[in-house]
Amino acid sequence: MSLNSLLTTPEPTRTTQDYFKLTDELANEFAKTAVQRDRQGGTAKQERDRLRQSGLLKLVIPKRYGGLGESWETAMQITRRFAAVDSSIAHLFSYQHLGVVAPHVFGSPEQAERYYTLTAQNNWFWCNGFNPLDRRVTLTPDDDGFRLNGTKSFCSGSVDSDLIPISTVQEGFAAFRIVIVPTQRQGVTVNADWNNMGQRQTDSGSITFSNVRIEPEEILAPVPEGQVFKTFRSCLTQLTFTNIYLGIAQGAFQAAKQYTQTQTRPWLNSGVESATQDPYILHHYGEMAIALEAATLLADRANKLVQTAWEKEYSLTPEERGEAAIAIATAKAFVTKAGIDLTSKIFDVMGTRATSADYGFDRFWRNLRTFTLHDPVDYKIRSVGNWALNGEYPTPDFYA
Repeated sequence: MSLNSLLTTPEPTRTTQDYFKLTDELANEFAKTAVQRDRQGGTAKQERDRLRQSGLLKLVIPKRYGGLGESWETAMQITRRFAAVDSSIAHLFSYQHLGVVAPHVFGSPEQAERYYTLTAQNNWFWCNGFNPLDRRVTLTPDDDGFRLNGTKSFCSGSVDSDLIPISTVQEGFAAFRIVIVPTQRQGVTVNADWNNMGQRQTDSGSITFSNVRIEPEEILAPVPEGQVFKTFRSCLTQLTFTNIYLGIAQGAFQAAKQYTQTQTRPWLNSGVESATQDPYILHHYGEMAIALEAATLLADRANKLVQTAWEKEYSLTPEERGEAAIAIATAKAFVTKAGIDLTSKIFDVMGTRATSADYGFDRFWRNLRTFTLHDPVDYKIRSVGNWALNGEYPTPDFYA
């Protein structure tokens, strides 16, 4: 089935396999310009438009609200496929789903229904404004509403977005207050100041809020204290990162494999005529394949546990959340270390000519290295160690 046929197929008749086919078609399209777009940075406007046209922005929205009703396992598999060719697109795509479920996790059932329904109807693209280390945005009461002021950094997907879920500070509240802000509202300025070495088309720069009007219903009303489910977004976030990291590593491996099979020359002392028979190249490929297999199995296990926990919703127990969090931490730590090693090792099996900027193979390492600095992997390893030695699950927060 062609891409155009998939896009014109009525959503109620599409299957999970149709969404995978659609993803692969889009990924092949994105791959054609990935190296060039990585060089230029800026906004991937055409690719964002293709995601809008695909209907995949509604992937995890329940069908009763007009969404596609797919699982987190499906969303993670699709994220990986995008990340293998363009991790910036995977980044934007994944944050869409982290944003669209924020009212479900942090808000009331009525707010979840409202934002799910409106997103499905309007095909809204969500960005990210949670960055808990940046506490500069303040929420202040103003007559029958509120005012938002300050600047928030690392707002992935900010350019060309429709909604910004943002963590804010309000006097008298110990915890963050989560606000949903329309990007086009008066007083909102997307600064488009992202200029980092990797993830160059994620538009992860800053947003400034200048006396922005906030209606009371745009502030997410948290469920009662003690509900484990309201702490679950960090698990979704960490799972998303894990699958993007894995997708980058898988993409690097496939790119290296194709290059080795068609371009790499055997070393003059190897005693073989083809690079595909060079004993040291085979050794490196063996190491990389083993690491990828282990990483994939760990990530798949974490995906499954997260989906099971998500379906529990407000009946989720601390132990069930903890089991999912440890599985994610284990997978993320392994994928981070294996991926950084692999995205460097690929040059050992490709050779000097592969360092030409024309190929852009360095983007795999730059993207992974940039993204893995989001939060220190050492803390994930420590959490796993504390669980392994003391039987203690991570304390839920924005990163655990």
